[in-house]
Amino acid sequence: MIEKEGHGPKWNESFHIYCGHSISSIVFTVSIGAKLVGRAYIPVDDIIDGKVTDRWVSSLDENREPIHGESKIHVQLQLFNVTEDPNWSLGIKNPQYDGVPYTFFDQRRGCRVTLYQDAHLEDGFPLLSLARDERFQAHRCWEDIFDAICNAKHLIYITGWSVYTEITLVRDPRRPKPGGDRTLGQLLKDKADEGVTVLMLVWEDRTSVQEFKKDGLMATHDQETADYFKNTKVNCVLCPRNPDDGKSIFQGFETVSMFTHHQKTVVVDVELPGESYRKRNIVGFIGGIDLCDGGPREPWHDIHCKLEGPVAWDVLYNFEQRWQKQVVTDVLIPQSKLDEIVIQPTRIMSSTDPETWNVQLFRSIDGGAAAGFPEAPDQAAKLGLVSGKDATLDRSIQVAYINAIRRAKNFIYIENQYFLGSSFGWRSQDIKVEDIGALHLISKELSLKIVSKIEAGERFTVYIVIPMWPEGIPESGSVQAILDWQRRTMEMMYTDITQALNKKGLDANPRDYLTFFCLGNRETKKVGEHVPTEKPEPGSDYARAQQSRRFMIYVHAKMMIVDDEYIIIGSANINQRSMDGGRDSEIAMGAFQPHHISTDQQRAKGQIYGFRMALWQEHIGLLHSSFQYPESLQCVNTVNTAADELWDMYSSDNVVQDLHGHLLRSRHPSPTMLAVDILLGCKIILDLRKTEAFTSVGTASPVTFRRPPMLSLLAVCWSFAGRASMAFIATTGDGFGPDNRVKFGESPNCSGDSP
Repeated sequence: MIEKEGHGPKWNESFHIYCGHSISSIVFTVSIGAKLVGRAYIPVDDIIDGKVTDRWVSSLDENREPIHGESKIHVQLQLFNVTEDPNWSLGIKNPQYDGVPYTFFDQRRGCRVTLYQDAHLEDGFPLLSLARDERFQAHRCWEDIFDAICNAKHLIYITGWSVYTEITLVRDPRRPKPGGDRTLGQLLKDKADEGVTVLMLVWEDRTSVQEFKKDGLMATHDQETADYFKNTKVNCVLCPRNPDDGKSIFQGFETVSMFTHHQKTVVVDVELPGESYRKRNIVGFIGGIDLCDGGPREPWHDIHCKLEGPVAWDVLYNFEQRWQKQVVTDVLIPQSKLDEIVIQPTRIMSSTDPETWNVQLFRSIDGGAAAGFPEAPDQAAKLGLVSGKDATLDRSIQVAYINAIRRAKNFIYIENQYFLGSSFGWRSQDIKVEDIGALHLISKELSLKIVSKIEAGERFTVYIVIPMWPEGIPESGSVQAILDWQRRTMEMMYTDITQALNKKGLDANPRDYLTFFCLGNRETKKVGEHVPTEKPEPGSDYARAQQSRRFMIYVHAKMMIVDDEYIIIGSANINQRSMDGGRDSEIAMGAFQPHHISTDQQRAKGQIYGFRMALWQEHIGLLHSSFQYPESLQCVNTVNTAADELWDMYSSDNVVQDLHGHLLRSRHPSPTMLAVDILLGCKIILDLRKTEAFTSVGTASPVTFRRPPMLSLLAVCWSFAGRASMAFIATTGDGFGPDNRVKFGESPNCSGDSP
């Protein structure tokens, strides 16, 4: 924010910046639009001692010569070593942990969380033992959403990347429900006719054309959904991903045409359990599951959750902020009416209840998609909002991931649809990493966490499950590009780990510390099975896939579990467009049970532990005693061996038997092939006529990296002698040049990293 016009404007901006970069200088860049005004440099050596640096810094031109008038910028900076964090590498440690700092939403206590794996589970899923002789009970997501919608009396608020009216939420004929045969569209119309306020914010895919392709290129059915609810009491709004007001016309076009509203939420009012009050409570559902076609029966794996208690009101407020920003019609239930029909945000679980949860809501969103962001820089900074040159951004999902990784003590388990980022750390001989723009820190934070554990002589393992290939046609340029960026991310991480092992003189396999998987299935032919009447073209990829009787299970989940005590679930992928704040809008929660945290005396064995074990049972097809200690070498060897065996069965020429599990070794870069871009003999996508070769590939020499300091940086820009906007830039070390700069305080370019 510029406080004063003229020759001495003041921004008074504060930034809390998480760093994991190899840099030699911190650079403050001042520009007017695309025109550079000047840059000011502060050597990292000047702040490395952690003391406050407070000075006027000369502004220089591109040749590092003083600009006309010898203008200067006044800045204050202080570097905080990550090891000074009281929770660094110690887990949550204290049940009174207050949650992630500098975020828009505070952590809420006294909540209840229900965890879902997939849209539906069949009967017979094994009961898993938890602490205090409890049992982990699997739940059915779409059936619970159906019940919640059916029982709503006052409000049903829905956000979605896609909402399809023709699906039914009750699918199991062995578990019928009254009215369960109704489609989602009919169910919502029926509730609106009963007097319930039904509001929907559905992403508007601008490729949907009224007279040509109503479901859009992404097959979201947005136009069909809007048409279905016309002239009904359901308020369905197609909501484009509008830019923040500060963006240029070109940037605005990029945002609208390339990025999406990716949140998936359902908010309803529910009856208070055990009470006959006329007032009701609020419940929210969030996660990776869209209310659209394809999910329940296709080979599709996803994760979702139900939130009850004070945090559900935060999910409600997120909807209200988005509606107020992008919808003209004022049909939200006003606060005065809400006070009459629902109770105030209240803890629904006692602090002494072993099953209580502490939950915090996080988002990726900007001022173009949500109302209610503070304008005062100091207030924005307290909420962790980033005031870039174009927009005010909420990047708290990325911040939540970083904080959880830094707290991690023993292991991390991730399931995500994408895994690429920290492109500032990629090898740059054959690409310009700034053209990729995947700058989020999560990938680098993971590898640096492992490095820190190797240096400390401690065991630590990261397990990551991703799809065999990302959504789309496998041999298409876009899918191959994403696979290339994903490979570069993995290569960067394995390079960090290998160098740490070599430095310690350890003869260990990097897969003992970081291991990647995908999901797949292969089935023998059954007597009486359905045979499609249409046959694929002989010799085609589709025909080969049918002949081999194998297929990937698409991983659409967005989840991270840390030490079995903390879990993040949401809509955000591990890529730049989900973590940026100025690209796709996202929502997530981070939660733990204060009575089930991991200590030196006992492991965490609450609902999060049970959920991980249920996922491993689903994926691996067995439970092993070592699974209770995921960081152990025995556990990682057991899991890797099972995945290797399943991959061999999956990829063999003959179908001998049904797979007993689905977890497959990922055919992405082997730790022993770090110096070679083309993975010879390592076919990732089977049954293709053409062996895939990632885009932008070639053979390169190994690169020597210097370990980036794991530090947090607080920078405050006070004033500058000249009217301009400001960006904060950190440059890479000597010999890399200006093309490898890493920008903070502004949205990176929109040459994003996934469809």
